[in-house]
Amino acid sequence: MADHRRSADTLSTAALLRLPTCENSSCRARRSDAGIPSGEDEVAPSAIQLRLVLRSAVLQSMGVVDEHTISIVVPVYRGEHTLDALIEELRPLTEIFSSPAGYPMRVAEILLVHDCGPDHSDAVIRRLAAALPIIRPIWLSRNFGQHAATIAGMSSTGSEWIVTMDEDGQFDPRDLGRMLDVALENGAPLVYGIPTNSPPHGFLRNLATRATKVVATRLLTDGSLGRFSSFRLMLGEIGRGVTAYVGPGVFLDVALSWAFGRVAYCPVLSRQSLDHRSGYSYRKLMSHFWRLVISLGPRPLRLVSFVGVFAAFVGVVVALVVLVERLTGNISVPGWTSLVVVVLLLGGMTLLAIGVVAEYVGAAVRMAMGKPLYLMTSDPSTSPLHRDSAGASDPSAIE
Repeated sequence: MADHRRSADTLSTAALLRLPTCENSSCRARRSDAGIPSGEDEVAPSAIQLRLVLRSAVLQSMGVVDEHTISIVVPVYRGEHTLDALIEELRPLTEIFSSPAGYPMRVAEILLVHDCGPDHSDAVIRRLAAALPIIRPIWLSRNFGQHAATIAGMSSTGSEWIVTMDEDGQFDPRDLGRMLDVALENGAPLVYGIPTNSPPHGFLRNLATRATKVVATRLLTDGSLGRFSSFRLMLGEIGRGVTAYVGPGVFLDVALSWAFGRVAYCPVLSRQSLDHRSGYSYRKLMSHFWRLVISLGPRPLRLVSFVGVFAAFVGVVVALVVLVERLTGNISVPGWTSLVVVVLLLGGMTLLAIGVVAEYVGAAVRMAMGKPLYLMTSDPSTSPLHRDSAGASDPSAIE
């Protein structure tokens, strides 16, 4: 046991030194402006962090692998000139390293999903897969869109955790450690990396994006869908379960809200440059928004039901008022009273009927989208969310 402790001291020091950090002043300045810890503060170990690293080191010295394994899913549409840089950043993470809080982790596989884009991304994917066995190409028959490609990649993963990220290097892979810390500290099976800086798209497009998300998350949902982005960390078991149920054309983040109860957020820095060409035109963005609205289910249709009931009630009240006014002689135009009463009553009844039809349509929409009635998982106490916390809180775990 003494040899194990001496080995653990050496390994724990090495593990702390391998924490992902910013290596230049400009990177530290950008992360500081975004409210992201960097430099010495990022690796300053607390007592529980040292205990976690020591436990991990002991287990590794005994030949027991206890790290969190991660599958990276990257939908590729126009990645000919960006994939090499992204893989180069992910490559060091394929070896066991420690998160800022001391949790051991490793990227076990990288899935590049070819979505049949207009460039030569397929050739780049073949070259990278031939050079690195950890890369798994996923080939789609035609272009299905970013969310469909992401779902296809998620369904092919096999690790404890799934991470989805864009092909253009917009997000820093070194933030994976902080996202895992947020998940474990909050007991959240789903963590979104939320950029703290505005994307370089222009004022009008950024304003439209923010307005769209506000409308979608606050007006058209019941609160289950919060902030979201394409940089996600989720438990693999639940993520793969979602892919088995989700129907065609469903917005991915809406589908995730069906199965993930607790969601956490991690501030990250968006590295998208001003000269980067977005893959979304305004027409595609409108289509993207409309798919989001449709995926939200029957809530917009239920608004039609409420409008129909309200209009029918108002129609009856106004018709009674007009009838009283006619009987008291305040309305002298022949035929006007009967015309208004008929229009109001028929209009209210029509909207009420439309509302009833909308409820039936909403039920059909829910079934078509594939929203599951339930989703079974393994014992939560054995999931990666609780494995480290139990070991860290028990001092005997490292004896």
